[in-house]
Amino acid sequence: MKKQWVLATGNQGKVKEMSKLLNSFSIEVLAQSHFNVSEVAETGTTFVENAIIKARHAAKITGLPAIADDSGLEVDFLKGKPGIYSARFAGEDASDKDNVELLLKSLKGVDEQQRQARFQCVLVYMRHCDDPTPIICQGTWEGSITLEAHGDNGFGYDPIFWVGSDSCASAQLSPQRKGELSHRGQALKQLIEKLKVQLG
Repeated sequence: MKKQWVLATGNQGKVKEMSKLLNSFSIEVLAQSHFNVSEVAETGTTFVENAIIKARHAAKITGLPAIADDSGLEVDFLKGKPGIYSARFAGEDASDKDNVELLLKSLKGVDEQQRQARFQCVLVYMRHCDDPTPIICQGTWEGSITLEAHGDNGFGYDPIFWVGSDSCASAQLSPQRKGELSHRGQALKQLIEKLKVQLG
């Protein structure tokens, strides 16, 4: 009998990715929308705080173990912005295109050497909503911001995030290659290693 865990997201892509990784533990991962869990206000000031808020909320409402992630892009020239506001950089209901355009505009005229950036992902696993020791994993993916968009794979800032190791934008990578390199891929690998210890 598979155990059920809730993933604090409505993103089916993330659910699929997580399900594949946790399959070997006989764990079925379901999106919080499956349980009619509402979105929770992300009132934290860091990725860690927001991930914990989301995981705790999902665990509390479903009574199941929960996983949540919070991720975003930090641009050095903008002192770490958009950071935790990456998804709503251009406003509450901003589209990916709006956010990308605003970021490119914010960096207009900035030299290529000063366009360093990185994606951050913090993943949190809580056994229950009062878990005093949640598992926290963090992945970082270094790169820089391009002058214009490239490629159609991925989402968010992928078209303007330059991956030096592969000499292309994140949106030009295959999904498999992105999984190997990305901040979320790194955080997931750490989580799986830690769960192996906890779940045996």
